[in-house]
Amino acid sequence: MQVITIPVTPFMQNCRIICCPVTGRCAVVDPGGDVDKLLSVIKERALDVEMILLTHGHLDHVGASETLSNALGVDIVGPQREDKFWFDALPMQAQMFGFAPHAAFFPNRWLEDGDCVELGELKLEVRHCPGHTPGHVVFYEPQSATVLVGDVLFKGSVGRTDFPKGDAALLKRSIETQLFTLPEATRVMSGHGEDTSIGYEQRHNPFMSGRFG
Repeated sequence: MQVITIPVTPFMQNCRIICCPVTGRCAVVDPGGDVDKLLSVIKERALDVEMILLTHGHLDHVGASETLSNALGVDIVGPQREDKFWFDALPMQAQMFGFAPHAAFFPNRWLEDGDCVELGELKLEVRHCPGHTPGHVVFYEPQSATVLVGDVLFKGSVGRTDFPKGDAALLKRSIETQLFTLPEATRVMSGHGEDTSIGYEQRHNPFMSGRFG
């Protein structure tokens, strides 16, 4: 799997464009904003984008989705439907986070745990990882041993749980059952900050070892 990382918005959210190396088909994961920047990269590299994938409904991860969807003529897929209330609340989120006004929109398709998203010859396993938000999902691509985790897990940290319907105990359980069951060498691509690995976080993440939280 080929991955292009484009940090967007003042939150420096890692929008990822993932591509099948065989067919060239691509998906944009978590386009949080800066739609002109994203469209410029897509045009310059002549990328064949066929869908937008969302890990959860926070505005810094979905802010450019509808505009990008309309510009490219592609569907928005994910997250799990328990995040619908965050999409309902997009106008409020824009005010709360200091973004430009943003109307509510909804994905063309919700995802569920165990679903498989096919992108060319890539098969992305969908794993439901609630805690940061109740409908948060991650995308695991076994051939490249890569998992795109949104805001569930970071290098040396975990996602916030102080937003509405956040749950720290549930987040920890999601990480233990849905992420820490993956091979240690699995590359973890987070929504903010640098990449890490499952093995590194198993050994060093203080929030999972009990040192913090």
